[in-house]
Amino acid sequence: MVFYRKVAGGYRLNQSLLYSSKRYNKLVALPADYFSDGATGAFDIFSLAWWVHDILCDKGVWMDGSRCTNWQASRVLSDILWREKRYFRSVYWLFTTFLVGGGKARENGMIFLKKEQSGAGR
Repeated sequence: MVFYRKVAGGYRLNQSLLYSSKRYNKLVALPADYFSDGATGAFDIFSLAWWVHDILCDKGVWMDGSRCTNWQASRVLSDILWREKRYFRSVYWLFTTFLVGGGKARENGMIFLKKEQSGAGR
């Protein structure tokens, strides 16, 4: 089943999706019409992996609102690819996305969550 379509500059989801990470016991919601540029800098493949990774990096949070680290976003991508039997990509993309990607997940912390700053001017 094709759950996304090609558009100018990337792809859009045809429907909303929900991903459950067994590793982290967390959910990731992907809304219908969500945009992704695909596997940034790599050959695009038919996979849920880059969709979940992109939204974790774009938003920096799990569905429950708790913050996600760059390592967690990359690890989830790797877990999905592993389950899809894309073993080499699973390992390669784990480290590549960890080193060069991340967005808001990276801002939250590379491996461990950074402490949140409270109040103005901090």
